[in-house]
Amino acid sequence: MPSLDRLARSLPDARAIADELTARRISLSLGGSVYDPTDAVGRLLFNVLAMVAEFESDLIRLRTVEGMKVAKAKGRLRGKQPKLSRKQEAHLVSLVHSGEYSTLEAAELFSVGRSTVYRAIERQRIAARAGIAEASSRR
Repeated sequence: MPSLDRLARSLPDARAIADELTARRISLSLGGSVYDPTDAVGRLLFNVLAMVAEFESDLIRLRTVEGMKVAKAKGRLRGKQPKLSRKQEAHLVSLVHSGEYSTLEAAELFSVGRSTVYRAIERQRIAARAGIAEASSRR
């Protein structure tokens, strides 16, 4: 095993693996060193390495979340951009609803997948329902 963080996701998980290895009388080789989980020193070193690996994983996770917050505050965290603009999406849905183009033909025409066409149709359907519900609530 190249490193302990590849072996287990958390300290309890690493301990469970070490207990299983002990029951099977198997030694663990991490980074070129052999640790015997039946030996007290081997267990100690294994637990220390597991704690350091978990700590390192937590630090990476915290830095990632922190970086995403900073990017979002600066307006740089936007996710995947839509393939079609709202105007293109409305035009695509109108072509499909008019019967002039099939779903597959419309997808090829706009260079998108069929699933994108189906999602556009569904978004328009939801928007239409919301518009009807809003208009009826105003009466």
